[in-house]
Amino acid sequence: MKYFAEKLFDGSIMLTNQLITTFNGCVISVDAGHANNADICIQGLLAPAYIDVQVNGGGGKLFNNAPNLDTLNCISDAHRKYGTGSLLPTLITDNIHVMQQAADAIASAIRAGTPGIIGVHFEGPHLSVPRRGIHPSEHIRDITDEEMRIFTRKDLGLVCVTVAPENVHLGTIEKLVSHNVIVCLGHSNATDQQAFDALFAGATGFTHLYNAMSPLLGRQSGMVGTALLSEDAYCGLIVDNEHVSINSCKLAVKCKTSKRLMLVTDAMSHVGSDESVLPFAGMDIQRVGNKLTLNDGTLAGSALDMQTAVQNVVNLLECPLVDALKMASTTPATFLGLGNTKGRIKKGFDAEWVVLDEGLNVIELITETTQN
Repeated sequence: MKYFAEKLFDGSIMLTNQLITTFNGCVISVDAGHANNADICIQGLLAPAYIDVQVNGGGGKLFNNAPNLDTLNCISDAHRKYGTGSLLPTLITDNIHVMQQAADAIASAIRAGTPGIIGVHFEGPHLSVPRRGIHPSEHIRDITDEEMRIFTRKDLGLVCVTVAPENVHLGTIEKLVSHNVIVCLGHSNATDQQAFDALFAGATGFTHLYNAMSPLLGRQSGMVGTALLSEDAYCGLIVDNEHVSINSCKLAVKCKTSKRLMLVTDAMSHVGSDESVLPFAGMDIQRVGNKLTLNDGTLAGSALDMQTAVQNVVNLLECPLVDALKMASTTPATFLGLGNTKGRIKKGFDAEWVVLDEGLNVIELITETTQN
């Protein structure tokens, strides 16, 4: 198949008048060309499909509430409308039975080739109670062999686990990393030194920067300070103008740059749905505008989608479009170890693209499937 794009972002730079040739779901070549040589002419800006590493729900479904294949299909469908070509369904802290059900559902989705599902993110349960947010305190616990067996399964695609480093032994982080588990730090009251030690042990990311972590203070730099100082660590950022202030977002961009900062939605079931109240763990999560909270005002995930996140980075943070697109695709691909297959429009990469209009609204998500 040959596609002609008058405007194209290849993951690094903007290009014009490009002819993209694909075969069997893979890009064969990208060269300057003409529309009359193409099978399909793209109307809009062509960019790599978005990648979201933290998605709790969508389309009226929350992964925790119904950890099964139908829920995963619904979540994927809801987010694909907003340009997300790949995602990690995210399980909030829960009991071991729900974790096992979630893992089995992910394995089923991987086997079935469910569009967009490339792995799983276990956000907990090994977190800090004082920084738990909406995570049920009765399920926050130490890692046992049961959790380790789930985290190290080989049929789950990519596995990411968020931990509070003050409550997890460094040797445990090293063990997880040795099994190719991606370890993030979050929901934590850790000191800066505890966070640095966890990075040295193999952790590579921070879950939703600024939120539910020890803050940057004058005499204590905390986890936020460690995240901003660490040149190699990746940080997820929820740019919905609710979780983090605009200036704090701008500071993160200045410190981390688009090479280490990645957009995440932390989306609940509200994305792609009209629902306003979501039951979860005996609580009600209420939506007012774009804000999700418990009755006491605690932030409870988001109603953000990746289309809006990219628009906010450009319009509210005043970042160049190339940086916003990198944070939505190229950078999370690299973080996940997929930097040679996703997040760019280049020879050898997956044919997974988003088409955007001038307002950065998603016109279409293009994903060519591989034929076995």
